[in-house]
Amino acid sequence: MDVRINLQENGKQAFAALFGMNKYLSKCGIEDMLLELIYFRVSQINGCAYCLDMHAKDLRAKGETEQRLYLLSSWHEAPLYTGRERAALTWAEALTKLGGGTVPDRIYNAVREEFSEQEVIDLTVAVITINSYNRINIAFGAPVGTYEVGQFNS
Repeated sequence: MDVRINLQENGKQAFAALFGMNKYLSKCGIEDMLLELIYFRVSQINGCAYCLDMHAKDLRAKGETEQRLYLLSSWHEAPLYTGRERAALTWAEALTKLGGGTVPDRIYNAVREEFSEQEVIDLTVAVITINSYNRINIAFGAPVGTYEVGQFNS
């Protein structure tokens, strides 16, 4: 019998650190919808069904269109995303698909055209945070489909 660790009961202290990052990000100045798009895209790359369910629900509740959600995995080809969103998505993908070495200059320069130095730091923290959640939820088999909008707001 495959029994996973119950994170809600046993992971409270560990999650407190990640919740601190969420609190920081909620006040960082990057648009909330943009952060959610990053979370959704990184979760697509990592194959985290729990986070995909969560962020799709959160994006829809905030007014994101179905079309943009459906096309996000092919955002490079879709004309529906702003330059700022494209730069952030490029940055998020580069940090999620680490290939060794530093992020290429062309990607760094593209993100710097749209974001201040502080915003690039904040985007980086956002990508680190969602990658952490993805890995935890995948490792412990988070219950997909159970998330309700606002469930983790404090």
